Amino acid sequence: MTAYRGEMERARVLLGLLALTVATAACTTADPAAAPTTSPSAGPTTAPSASPTAAPSASRTGGTPATPPAVGREPLVIAVHASRVPPALDLAAARALVAVRRTADPARAIRTVEADPRAIAVVPASAVGPTVRVATVAGVHPLREPGRYPLTTPATTRAAPPGPVLTVTIGGDVMLGRRVGAAAARTGDPVAPLRALGPRLAAADLTVLNLESTMSRAGAPRQGNDSFAAPSAVAAGLRSLGVDVVSLANNHTGDFGTRALLDTVTGARRAGLATVGAGSNSTEAWRPVIVTRGGVRFGFIAFNAIGETPRATATAPGSAEVRMPPRTGPLNRADVAALSTAVRNLRRAADVVVVLPHWGAQYTHRPHPAQRTVARAALAAGADLVAGGHPHWVQGIDAIGNKLVVHSLGNLVFDMDFAVQTQRGMLLELTYWGSVLKAAELVPYRIGPDFAPRVVTGTTATAILAPVWANSTGAFSP
Repeated sequence: MTAYRGEMERARVLLGLLALTVATAACTTADPAAAPTTSPSAGPTTAPSASPTAAPSASRTGGTPATPPAVGREPLVIAVHASRVPPALDLAAARALVAVRRTADPARAIRTVEADPRAIAVVPASAVGPTVRVATVAGVHPLREPGRYPLTTPATTRAAPPGPVLTVTIGGDVMLGRRVGAAAARTGDPVAPLRALGPRLAAADLTVLNLESTMSRAGAPRQGNDSFAAPSAVAAGLRSLGVDVVSLANNHTGDFGTRALLDTVTGARRAGLATVGAGSNSTEAWRPVIVTRGGVRFGFIAFNAIGETPRATATAPGSAEVRMPPRTGPLNRADVAALSTAVRNLRRAADVVVVLPHWGAQYTHRPHPAQRTVARAALAAGADLVAGGHPHWVQGIDAIGNKLVVHSLGNLVFDMDFAVQTQRGMLLELTYWGSVLKAAELVPYRIGPDFAPRVVTGTTATAILAPVWANSTGAFSP
């Protein structure tokens, strides 16, 4: 009886998936020959649900080679709309789906999936990018572990292998002072609130956060109770969690004056963290950081558009700044030009260019129009990704080709427990094949009464991400 129920559940899930393929029927053909090259045991089929993506499994020492399971072959993946949680299929269900819905025109099928949340496509891995999500088969993610993935197809190109599989995690605003710092001090661990997410942060090859405070009280507070200072031990604590890069371009790095700002930069670097966005002068504040993983050079630039932290000048410490609405006046074209120049220069030195802005209006899911203007200028100059913060709420994603603008990841650690939205956020987990972005997945979490973010599933995850999709454009708009 148990086996019978299992077969019925498998059939129900498969029929549900097939029902979603109506939109792509015109560009699909039956292709039973697309059989797997290996036959691992099949696990249980799981219906689509609002569950988080599994943590990246790539090694922090350089990733897993992104070669196909056999020479001349590549993964055959099942793709769905970016706003959907992709199914976790057992091997039998995946084979059955492939046999009746193998896509004849991958590019057209992907365009259909991008435009229609009901659609599903079976395509070679070379056809997919960050604008769709892919199902796991027998517990294996085809883009993170292509060498273990059980479904393959003849490779569509004779190009060389794309390089190592690398995972990058970007988190939102981290404030480890004020009430958060007091609570952490009682545990004896200055980064206690992040321990619940620690394994997930450490699993990525490269982890990036925005540190929304100083790590020094070398001066008088400049924003009253909204002056944030975390203990200096936070730097080593973040490094112990696997954090590699911290942006200091925000409106709280200057909360205790320039001496404290410089102490923060120095302390972070001594602990082994790469810093970006602030320094002893404008040259240092705008200087990018480049981190190499698996031979791929990831470059980062950060800027503050909120003010409060002093603007770095040729002779004075502060943060890199772009003056723009709604906080620092009308859009300053000279600042945008400076950002574009910095991006173009970094483009020549890095394989992947990421811009980390601190911008926008607080307590809204809707990006300010100026955010889109500045983001597009950065992309036009050569940036591959823009991932922002400051609004304290999650905001939408713009897809411009295979380039992304994630307007706000929300709070990661904060003591803003006065509203539901300020206690919700998302990690951005990216999968690269060499320098090519293949997947961008959002992992929602909720901040608890102990100020610790914890990954959530089900209806809570759906509720956190719903305003993201509602305020997204391009392929991320349902």
